[in-house]
Amino acid sequence: MVVRLAEGPLQTRFGTFTELLYYDGQRECLAIVMGDVRGRDHVLCRVHSHCVSAHLFNSLECDCREQMEIAQAMIEQEGAGVIIWLDQDGRGHGHMALLRSRALQAQGLSQTEAYIQLGYTADARHYTSAAAILQELGVASVLLLTNSPNKIQHLRQAGIHIAATRPVALDRDVHTHLHRFYDDKIAQGHHIPTQHPA
Repeated sequence: MVVRLAEGPLQTRFGTFTELLYYDGQRECLAIVMGDVRGRDHVLCRVHSHCVSAHLFNSLECDCREQMEIAQAMIEQEGAGVIIWLDQDGRGHGHMALLRSRALQAQGLSQTEAYIQLGYTADARHYTSAAAILQELGVASVLLLTNSPNKIQHLRQAGIHIAATRPVALDRDVHTHLHRFYDDKIAQGHHIPTQHPA
C-alpha cells in the first residue's frame, strides 16, 4: 500500500511530466507521469532504483544515469508513460554496501561476488511499492522498460500485468567499465542479454 503525499508539474529536457510523491510505510517513493495513463494498456513503464554514484556523480561503472535518460526519451516519443523511482541504492543494500564492494571489485571480484563476501545477498531490491503505485495510478497493463528478469518476475507476482518488455539499450562499448558490469549481471541471471545490453 502507498499513500500519495504531493504532486506537481516537472519540466525536463524530455518534456513535461507530473511528479508524484508517495510513502510506502517505510520510505518515500517517486513517480513521474506523462499523459493520461489511467485505464490504459501497454503503458511505457520504467521502475528505476536510485544510484548515488551515477545520478549525482556521473559514474562510469554502471548505466543507471543513461537508463533514466533513455526511458524518459522513449516516453517523450510515445507521449505517455510512467517512471517509478525507488530508494534502493546498492541493489537495495544501501550506498555503504556499494562503496565497500568496490574495494573487492578492484581486487577482481564481480559486484555480486563482492556483496556475498561482505555478507549481503546478491540483490535485496523489491518492487512491491512500484506495483502499488501502478495500481494507484490505475494502469491496466505496462510495456516494461527493462532487461531484468527479477524485476519482471517480482512485478508479475505483485499483480502487475506486463503485456511486453522493451530493453533500455545502451551500447556496452560506450565505456569499458560496462563490459564487466554487464557480464556479471548476465552470469548471475540478473540481466537478459541483448545486442546492446542495458
